Amino acid sequence: MLTKSLLAFLLCISVVPLTAQPMGFHGLKEGDLLFQDLNCGELCDAIEAVTEGVNHQDFSHCAMVVRVGDSLKVVEAIGSKVQFNSIHRFFVRSGDTLQIKNIAVGRVKPQYFGLIPQAASNAKALVGQAYDDAFLPNNNSWYCSEVLYEAFRKASNSEFFELQPMTFKDPRTKDYFPAWIEYYRDLKTEIPEGVPGLNPGSISRSDKIEIIKIQ
Repeated sequence: MLTKSLLAFLLCISVVPLTAQPMGFHGLKEGDLLFQDLNCGELCDAIEAVTEGVNHQDFSHCAMVVRVGDSLKVVEAIGSKVQFNSIHRFFVRSGDTLQIKNIAVGRVKPQYFGLIPQAASNAKALVGQAYDDAFLPNNNSWYCSEVLYEAFRKASNSEFFELQPMTFKDPRTKDYFPAWIEYYRDLKTEIPEGVPGLNPGSISRSDKIEIIKIQ
């Protein structure tokens, strides 16, 4: 479960009002992966501190571009569940109203293009399922990176994005971040230190994707 303040923040940013349309996202394609710094406070800072993103960028959230009818949307685990959101709303959340500057766009390498239709279908099938508050595997709920992992795992019948032991400790002090201590105390569960998982930064550095520039 998210702390009340963080949950309120995430629910709020998932319904950002529509304003100026960002330039550039017309080059996006189904299957593209979007990496974002949510700037949601101590928990996002803690996520970014333990895994560096591609090109030394900090990411605390990610989503997949999918086709829904005649338009492209994102599938993302945010707020209380996995949901569709408009690409515009996703970009506005990062302040990208005129150009792409705070979001990195990843695309699987050409040899994996054949996986995209099934991966997109797998991601869409998760819409409506609960957010994975505890960041645990195999519990029928999903955090943002887990949606991407599951979509491509099922499409490829393999561990497409590699799982690594998760850590909730400050790499400088080797102690748990206070924000995570409070978070899991509220959940009344142990911190899942060492449990296999992944985060936006680690996916952004995968050797199976390329970071592309959308014009």
